[in-house]
Amino acid sequence: MARQDAVRCVRLFLYVLNVLFWLMSACILGVAAWIRDSLNAVLTLTAHTRLEEAAVLTFAPVVHPVLVVVCCFLLMVAMLGVCGTLRCDLAMLSWYFGSLLVILCVELASALWTYEQPPLQRSDILSLKFRMANFGLRQHQWLTHTWNTFQTEFECCGVIYFTDWLEMTEREWPPDSCCSNQYPGCARRAHQHDLSDLHQEARGAGPEEGCGPKLLSFIRSGAPLQLLRFLGVALGVAQILAMALTLTLLWTLSYGGRRPKEPAGWPALSRDPSVELPLRAELGSLR
Repeated sequence: MARQDAVRCVRLFLYVLNVLFWLMSACILGVAAWIRDSLNAVLTLTAHTRLEEAAVLTFAPVVHPVLVVVCCFLLMVAMLGVCGTLRCDLAMLSWYFGSLLVILCVELASALWTYEQPPLQRSDILSLKFRMANFGLRQHQWLTHTWNTFQTEFECCGVIYFTDWLEMTEREWPPDSCCSNQYPGCARRAHQHDLSDLHQEARGAGPEEGCGPKLLSFIRSGAPLQLLRFLGVALGVAQILAMALTLTLLWTLSYGGRRPKEPAGWPALSRDPSVELPLRAELGSLR
């Protein structure tokens, strides 16, 4: 009875862990899709710079095919684990354990990759200014849209300060995406009358709070990346626990349930105690 209760508990925990695998895999895929737009904007603004190299090195393993394939594969593996646990099938459970082990190794490799940070200097941030010269040109509309989107989403203006727009372009005032309350001509009015309507001035920020430092912060320790790392660690811990429970269940089903072997020379007898014990006593007296 105690053995049966222990098996039930192990199977119940495996059910719960497989449900968690489904939920966490879906969350990771959702977060990866959520940060894809922001990452595309970062890669567009940092093209042909060291910041682009840093962004690719940091996000490629968690946004590109590795994370998507691992999470989709884990969804199928969790289904295999549920079926193997329901049927107490040794082959299914063995495949389930091996698949979790492979997934865990891939996740560890991706985690080590994302924590590797290339050295960046202030000059790498300042190199973004040269990407501002093409703002507003017809043949670079995609770059114009990306600058506007990034400045609106991250509430910043220019690379270091809003005057970068006046320095690097022929504009007399920054783009309207620099305004905290955007409407056509808002940046012109703010530049001529009240700089507090611009993002960084409205916050009372210093000269180091432009889009450049925020972009660097997004690459190194942005909230989406930290959320992905937290989900990845939680998923890895759950996988290790599931592997331990699977080994326990495999051992119980393979060895814990075997009957002891009959001694040599004993015939195969009925398992009914009322019949077996007298027969064994009689055989013993004959010997």
